[in-house]
Amino acid sequence: MSERPLRADARRNRDRVLAAARRAFAEHGFAVPLDDIAAAAGVGPGTVYRHFPTKEALFEAVSLARVQELAADARSRADAADPGAAFAGFLDRVMEEADAKRDLPDALAGAGAAGVAEAVAEMHDALGTLLSRAQDAGAARHDVSVSDLVALLKGLLHAVRADPDPQLRHRLLAVVRDGLRPK
Repeated sequence: MSERPLRADARRNRDRVLAAARRAFAEHGFAVPLDDIAAAAGVGPGTVYRHFPTKEALFEAVSLARVQELAADARSRADAADPGAAFAGFLDRVMEEADAKRDLPDALAGAGAAGVAEAVAEMHDALGTLLSRAQDAGAARHDVSVSDLVALLKGLLHAVRADPDPQLRHRLLAVVRDGLRPK
């Protein structure tokens, strides 16, 4: 049986909660109190719990949207005329997102949620396409797999989140780009 559509006011409240959660998780990560999200959304905690029974469920909804956006971005670059630039541009986007959104590493980890894990797998597939095209164009090493790249990006995302140095992202991304260039 399908769920009933939300009333217009309930839909607006749900959207406000999601927008506030997106900002709060981006700024503070998962540690942000649910009451702070409710206050930022202009609703009471009960309204948040009506839509999302746990903070994990709310984080899952926000994470799913973030990962789906990244996957869509990767897919949109797949047919670019310059595969190397498309690949580099996606790496830039991921690192910019990590710099601005403290929850991105947790979102990409999937947080144990099936929907998020599926979206992460789709993003990995799209990243694999970008990497393969860049390799075929001579813009990336052939001995690097998408699994290697994902592990590298996860490490970079955690490093950027843990260090307040605003130039760290640029330095690390330069090192990664140098390391990915064909020998």
